[in-house]
Amino acid sequence: MVLTLPPLPVRILAVDPALRNTGYALLEPGDGPTMRVLDFGVITNPAKLGQSRCLMAIRDRLWELIKQFEPEACAVEGVIYVQSHRTAISLGAARGAALIAAAEAGLKVYEYAPRLVKQAVVGRGAADKTQVAYMVRAMLRLRETPPPDAADALAIGITHLHSLQAHHPAARERREL
Repeated sequence: MVLTLPPLPVRILAVDPALRNTGYALLEPGDGPTMRVLDFGVITNPAKLGQSRCLMAIRDRLWELIKQFEPEACAVEGVIYVQSHRTAISLGAARGAALIAAAEAGLKVYEYAPRLVKQAVVGRGAADKTQVAYMVRAMLRLRETPPPDAADALAIGITHLHSLQAHHPAARERREL
């Protein structure tokens, strides 16, 4: 008996959620170990915009990207520890907006701990944003260093594609909330 596995998702949307600056990236595998960057950027919400409007803007922009690029999966940064309850709530809300956009499109969602992402890209889990951005630029052969939030999303995407390419169990499907 031959067991065949379903094909792995290849085009992915990676998201580093935050209320004011949500990083996003769309990537797919290239030839061999390389990856192809389709798009990346930051969804920036002004300070004067209320939380509910920010969440709508995040969801709407991610939905537009999903329709435009038709990713097969979504990789998102996992829950992080923060000392401020207010920060935790706003990060959770932004994460929820991203998860809703992915769920509406029927995408499988995978989450990665920030420490795992930094370790996968930089080689140590305590790397700072500058180190992550530098390594992302080098790994993806970008002409310019991406903004920090976009670099984090690219790093999440790199981590996801590497885990799939290596058939590593680091990618785990998010359970229904």
